[in-house]
Amino acid sequence: MKTLTVRGVPAELGRALNEEKRRRGISLNQTVLDLLKQSLGVGTPRSNGLGRFAGGWTDAEFREFEAATRDFGKIDPEMWE
Repeated sequence: MKTLTVRGVPAELGRALNEEKRRRGISLNQTVLDLLKQSLGVGTPRSNGLGRFAGGWTDAEFREFEAATRDFGKIDPEMWE
């Protein structure tokens, strides 16, 4: 297992890491490891975190949406005369 030393951590970043550590209820080391894994997509798919707000569609829902909006891509030539 690799050991890593990070120098020159700005005070603001140190405070944010400590706040995150307290929020998660885990050690600072584990917090940093988890955040690095998450941001680099190691062990889990990379995410921007918006999925929890936007939700997701099943394949059937996506096909239904595609079918319902297919005509939006068509141009009516009469409107452009």
